[in-house]
Amino acid sequence: MIEIRRKRILVDGSPRILLSGEIHYFRLERDDWPDRLDKLLAAGCDTVASYIPWLCHEKKDGTFDLDGRTRPELDLGAFIDSCRERGLYFLARPGPFIMAELKNEGLPYRLYDEHPEIHPVTWDGATVATRTVDYLAPAFLAEIRKWYAAVMPVLAERLITRGGNVLAVQLDNEVGMLSWVSNSPDLTDNVLADFARWLTHQHSGAALSARYPFSLDDPQARAEGIRSPREEYAPALMHDLGSYMRDRFARYFGALREYAEEQGVTGVPFVVNIHGTSDGRGTPYPIGISQLMDSYAGIPGMLAGSDHYLGDLTTRNAADLYLMNAFMDAVQDADQPLTSVEFEAGDGDYGRDLTHVHDPSTIDLKTRLCVAQGNRLLNYYLFTGGINPRLDTPVGDGNDRISFTGERHGVGAPVGPEGQLNLTYPRTSEVVHAVRAVSAKLATMDEEHDDLAIAFLPDYFMTESVYPASSTMREIVDNLERHRFGGPGQMMARAMLLAGYRFGAVDPQRRPIDPGDVPVLAVASARYMDAGVQGGLADYLRAGGRLLLCGEVPAYDLEARPCTVLRDAFGLRPRGERYGDHAFFLSVCAAGWAAPRPETRVSYAQLFDLDAGAGSGSGDLLLYDYDSGAGCGFDLRVGNGRAVVLTTDYPGSDVALYRSALETLGVKAGLRHDADRSSLLITSTANADGERFVHALNLAGYDAAFRLHEGDDVGPLFGGHEIVLPGRRGVMLPLRLRFDGAMLAYATGEIASFGSDSVTFRWCQGALVAAFETDRELQTDLPVERSVVDDLQVVRAPGGPDGGHLTVRWS
Repeated sequence: MIEIRRKRILVDGSPRILLSGEIHYFRLERDDWPDRLDKLLAAGCDTVASYIPWLCHEKKDGTFDLDGRTRPELDLGAFIDSCRERGLYFLARPGPFIMAELKNEGLPYRLYDEHPEIHPVTWDGATVATRTVDYLAPAFLAEIRKWYAAVMPVLAERLITRGGNVLAVQLDNEVGMLSWVSNSPDLTDNVLADFARWLTHQHSGAALSARYPFSLDDPQARAEGIRSPREEYAPALMHDLGSYMRDRFARYFGALREYAEEQGVTGVPFVVNIHGTSDGRGTPYPIGISQLMDSYAGIPGMLAGSDHYLGDLTTRNAADLYLMNAFMDAVQDADQPLTSVEFEAGDGDYGRDLTHVHDPSTIDLKTRLCVAQGNRLLNYYLFTGGINPRLDTPVGDGNDRISFTGERHGVGAPVGPEGQLNLTYPRTSEVVHAVRAVSAKLATMDEEHDDLAIAFLPDYFMTESVYPASSTMREIVDNLERHRFGGPGQMMARAMLLAGYRFGAVDPQRRPIDPGDVPVLAVASARYMDAGVQGGLADYLRAGGRLLLCGEVPAYDLEARPCTVLRDAFGLRPRGERYGDHAFFLSVCAAGWAAPRPETRVSYAQLFDLDAGAGSGSGDLLLYDYDSGAGCGFDLRVGNGRAVVLTTDYPGSDVALYRSALETLGVKAGLRHDADRSSLLITSTANADGERFVHALNLAGYDAAFRLHEGDDVGPLFGGHEIVLPGRRGVMLPLRLRFDGAMLAYATGEIASFGSDSVTFRWCQGALVAAFETDRELQTDLPVERSVVDDLQVVRAPGGPDGGHLTVRWS
C-alpha cells in the first residue's frame, strides 16, 4: 500500500524517502538490463524510473509492441519485473509526451499526418515552431485513449497495491513547456471556442463586452481579436489567457487520469512534472508551477515533481533551488509532499563540447538541500545512458534514429551508454548512501522554520504568453521578471539564506495571511500587483504583521490599471525613479539604523518621500539617493504592524543589512554560525519526537571551520565543539536521536549506519565528537578519548585530513 499523508510518502505504513534513477530500457540491449540495474542498486537507489515512449512502442501497422515481439528491449513488463526481482520499485512515465530528447517529443509521426488540426497555430495565425499539440483536441484525446489502453494494463497488473512494484505513474510530461519557451500559446479554433466559453463564466456579459471589443461568438472575429490583440485590451488578454490555460491543463490531466483509471491504474499517486529551469538558474521555474498548479494542488491522489537543471550549486543559485521547493510547497495541500521526478545527474556536458562540466559535488549538495526541505522522492535523471535505436519506418532525416542526440544518449550520466562508470558515479553513490543511512529518521522529519515566510504570488509568473507586438504586455512582463525571482527578490532571498534564516513560502493571492501564522513576511514586489493582494498586505500590516518588501512599491494592478492601495498604506509620496549606467553612477547612502555603512552603487532606485499625511503610515528613512536625497529605503509603521521597504536593488552581499532588517521586524535566525565567510547554508529538520538533524552545506571551494549556536537561550550546539566542513561538502549532523538503550545527544560527524545497539559515524576532517545519554557502557572500534559532561558519555576520535569511521556500541 502506498499513501500520501501529512507531507509523507508511506509504503505499507512506513514513511519513506525514495531514491530513484532513470534507466531507459528501450535504449539498452535486453541483456544489459541486469548490469544497469545492479549498478543502480550498488549506488544505493531503491527505485527505477523510465519513460515509456509511444513513438517506439507503436508499430507501423498501428499495433503496439509492449511484450518484445519485434524487439526484445520493448518488453516493458519484463523490465519492470527485472526491477522487482532486485527489490526495486518502479516509477512509470508513459507520456503521451515524454521529451527525453526524442523526436516529436515521443509522439508517433503519424499523429501529425493523420490529424493536422492538432498542431496548433498561435499569435497572428502562425503555426507553432515546436512539435506540441492542442491537448484537448478530440482527435488527440482519442489517440491517447488507444495508447493508454495498450500501456496501462501492463502497469495495472504490476501495481504495488496488487503485489507488484509500480508505485506511481506520471501523466504526460512538462505540459505547457513548449508553448511557454517559444512564446507560442495554443490558439487553434478548438482552443479559442473553449476559451470563449470559459470567459463567459469568468466575467459578466457587460463586463466581458467592455473587456473585449469584438464578438466572442463570431469565430472569425474571435480568431482575429485573440490571435492579434489590440493594445487596448492586451493586458487583460494576457491575464485571462494565463488563467484559462491553468484550467485547460487541469482538465487535460483530468482526462489522462480518467483514461488510466479506466484501464485499472488506481490506488497509486499520479504525478505532474513541473518544468522551468534555464541557463543554470531557477528564476523562470515558478512559471511551471503557475501553469500547472491547478492540475494537482489539493487534488487527492496527485503529486507534483520538480524538473530542474541548475548545474553546480553555488551562492549564485542555491537560493533558486530553495525557493523552487518552497514555492512548490506553498500551493500544495497539507498532505502533498515535495518530490523531484527529474533531478539532474551527471556531468552536464550534454553537447560533449566541454563548455559545461559540473563538479561532482553538485549532485551531493543539491540532494542534501532537497532532502532537508522535505523532498520524499528524488529521481536522478539521467542515471544511465544508452543507444538510440533507429525508427521502424525511416523518415529520411539524416539518421532515422529515435532521438536527435544521435547514436549515443546520456553520455554524461553516472553510468555511460556502454555501462562504464563515469566520474560522477562515486559522489552520486556517496550521497545516496548517506541519505539511505538515516532515511528512517529523515522520512519522519520536516524542515524547521523561523517566524518568517516568503510570499509566492502565482500570477507574477503567469507570463508565458506575450503578444510580440504589444508594448504594454512586454513592459509588464519585463518589470515582473526583473523583480519577482531575479533582481531585488533574488538578492533578498539569497541574503536571508546566507544569514541563516530557515523559511517556507505562502500564497497571499489565494488566502489572506494571518500575522499569528506568519509573523514576518518577505515579499519581492514589482510595479504591478493585484489590487486584492495589495489590500491583503495592507490589512496584514494593520493587524500587526511585519513586512520586508524588496523591489518596487506597486503603482498598478496586473492589467496595468492604476492601483496604489499598498503605497497609500505606507504613506509614501513618489519622487520618480532613477537608473545607473556607465554614464550616471547611481549610488545610495544609509541613514537611521542602517547607518553607518559605505555608499553603495546600485542600478535602479524607485524614489519616495515620507508623507504620513497621505496614508496611515509613518516611519524613518534608511536608504537614500546620494544625488537627489530622495528615499529608497524606509522603516514604516502601518497600523499595528511594521514594514521595512527597500525600493532599490541593494546587493545581497550585504547580508548584515538584510539581517538587521529582519531583526528590526522581530525575527532572528534560529541557527547561527561563526564562520568568517558567507558560503554556508544551514537549515534543520525535526520530527514530533524531538529528533533532529542540522544540515550544513559548504557552497565554496575552501574549507569552513565553525561552531553553531541556536537562539538566545539554547546557546552553543554540539557541545560547543568546532565542525570542520571541507569545500563543496555537505553534512547531516544528528541531535537527540533515540535508539534502543541510548539517545545520541549530538555528533559532529555524519551517521553512516545504525542498528538497534550501535551507530557508525563518518566524518571528513577534524575530530569527531559524539555524546550519548545511556546507562550502558560504550564500546568503540577505535581508540577514543572519553569524558562525562552533563551526564552525557562523550567520545572523541582524533581526525586527520580524511576524517574516518567510528562505530560506537552500547550493548
